[in-house]
Amino acid sequence: MVDPELLAILVCPETKQPLRLADDALLTRVNAAAEAGTLRNRAGEPVSERIDEGLVREDGRYLYAVRDEIPIMLIDEAIPLDTLP
Repeated sequence: MVDPELLAILVCPETKQPLRLADDALLTRVNAAAEAGTLRNRAGEPVSERIDEGLVREDGRYLYAVRDEIPIMLIDEAIPLDTLP
């Protein structure tokens, strides 16, 4: 889990908006899309790896995956949420 002190200072690298932890319902939708082969990151690359934790931009448009307790804060790696079913 992301350290609360780290979460308090992390912001979107693109817009500088605050981030919040993704809830279980959102992660379920993201992982269902990954399993179906329809999930892509901003660079257009397929995302097939299960995401157990993620950070959502304040406006709710993008999710940054957290892998091994490390937030992946690369703009091209962000997952657009407006394409989820």
